[in-house]
Amino acid sequence: MEFSVVEMGYDRGQVDSCLADLAERLARMVAQADVAAGTNEELAGVRVAAAQLRDFLADARSDSHLPSHRMQRLIASAEEEAAGILLRARAELTAAREEARQLRDRVYAEAMQARRDFEAALHARRMRAHQVDEILRTVQVVTVPADQAPAEDGPAGAAPGQPQPDPSWVPDRSTAQV
Repeated sequence: MEFSVVEMGYDRGQVDSCLADLAERLARMVAQADVAAGTNEELAGVRVAAAQLRDFLADARSDSHLPSHRMQRLIASAEEEAAGILLRARAELTAAREEARQLRDRVYAEAMQARRDFEAALHARRMRAHQVDEILRTVQVVTVPADQAPAEDGPAGAAPGQPQPDPSWVPDRSTAQV
């Protein structure tokens, strides 16, 4: 940036305009960094430094008696700092996007595995239901008239003289297989 030389230094209006422009650009960069970083604590220090630079630029506007080379160094320093803030914010944003992509991929893979597991369980249940239906098709139900009640000596169809099961016996369900 070049300023017109006047009687005693540079044109104050041009310098003030330049400083205002730099302050505005710095404010936009800080806002972009805030949006990109969200509530990231790492960039809290960067935000403080940017605010200090903004305040420094505001103070520098009122110090028009500074030599031109010092002003140029200050402006260059402010621009470098702003570029650094923007670079760090972009790096944070890139890292956050990568982390989000990895999370999305992992969740998708887990959802697909859950769907495969569900479909396998559903298929197994349908197969069992089909097997039960097949078994039930082969079962014949015989209705016994009431006047042909089973004999006192055992269940219907038991041969006389055979040992009868103990009616108080209960199977042990802890070892039973389903």
